Amino acid sequence: MAFENLSAKLQATMKKLRGQTRVTEKDVKEFMREIRMALLEADVNYKVAKDFVASVSEKAVGQSVMESLTPGQQIVKIVYDELTELLGSKEAKLDFSRSAPHVIMMVGLQGAGKTTGTGKLALHLRKDGKKPLMVACDVYRPAAVKQLQVLGGQIDIPVYAGESGQDPVKIAKDAKERALRNLNDVVIVDTAGRLQINEELMDELVRIKDAVKPAEILLVVDAMTGQEAANVAQAFNEKLDITGVILSKLDSDTRGGSALSVRAITGKPVKFASSGEKMSDLEVFHPDRMANRILGMGDVLSLIDKAQEIFDEKEAIELEKKIRSQTFTLDDYMQQMRQVKKMGGLGKIMQMIPGVAGQITDDDVDKGEVKLKRTEAIICSMTMKERNKPEILNASRRKRIAAGSGTTVQEINTLIREFEQVKAMMKQMTGGKKGGKMGKMKLPF
Repeated sequence: MAFENLSAKLQATMKKLRGQTRVTEKDVKEFMREIRMALLEADVNYKVAKDFVASVSEKAVGQSVMESLTPGQQIVKIVYDELTELLGSKEAKLDFSRSAPHVIMMVGLQGAGKTTGTGKLALHLRKDGKKPLMVACDVYRPAAVKQLQVLGGQIDIPVYAGESGQDPVKIAKDAKERALRNLNDVVIVDTAGRLQINEELMDELVRIKDAVKPAEILLVVDAMTGQEAANVAQAFNEKLDITGVILSKLDSDTRGGSALSVRAITGKPVKFASSGEKMSDLEVFHPDRMANRILGMGDVLSLIDKAQEIFDEKEAIELEKKIRSQTFTLDDYMQQMRQVKKMGGLGKIMQMIPGVAGQITDDDVDKGEVKLKRTEAIICSMTMKERNKPEILNASRRKRIAAGSGTTVQEINTLIREFEQVKAMMKQMTGGKKGGKMGKMKLPF
């Protein structure tokens, strides 16, 4: 999970700080040393880490902080503000101010995730009402064109590939003309990468840029490359004047230092973060929300965004009716667990809940995921009648279900007990009356 190590160490330092009612300059220096070490161990660029600590230190030893009633909490606020600033201050939107079609160039080294990122971005933009066309300009890597075509088929978005052996510059120009004819308002160009930066790669990218005049040049950076990501970003920025960054494989790197370094070194914002293998696993990068996650403060807004994206409004209304009328079944219970999976699983959800973020270990998450799978297996092994009326589950039925699901009777007993507790909680939340008004709490669906 991204920033896992950094989060753990910063949160430990922040916990010490919050409890301080009196802070001396010596205390601040010690805390800043811990923060600097945490940043460097997370693979943050040395200069970036040094400047960050210097800025926090300068503000933390100010008279208004040192003499306040809660100096520890004020220093935590300073760290949060500086971290947000380091990550980019605010969300950076794509530039759609020019006349359509808007061309977006995807650039980066080979293996960074450009082709997959192209598909994810196209799907994201279509959800926003755009009509994208993807363009296969990587004519060098074996099967790169085919990969983009397969992705296009999966998400039902057209791909322009040109003719075999055609110059990538001409492919990009022809694709833009095709987009004009077919009323595609966004053209996403998947360019070729190399294992390392070289003049041949940069020259081709400059020629494509000159030919299609892109509104955006997005550099796809593999978060797992650590400090090298910042060097790559600097090189591409000097040649192409990139407009933003997409961080890929953010879920695979526990350090996450590249996210903190790239923005500071290039001065260009991180616009998106890819944090999973699914085509829908592309998130708009919100610096303030990411700072919240890193410091263990949760990220309620992103959690709400995910819930609204995943949960169907009609299903939610129907579910509320069932809860009000006390007809909520084990089948409904299983459907809600499946919705949790769609939101990215327990790990991602827990990291967004204030008070829980930073307190849950990977081992806790793994145990929770295993329990969800076993619970689903138990319910799937029941008949529809048993799901609707769990009170009929006598000893022989429970033995049969345990054998069919590869679980134990004890696990089935625990599930039924937890299900009844959930129903009781829902009864309290709805006032227990059919058609009655909701209490102060709202349903979490």
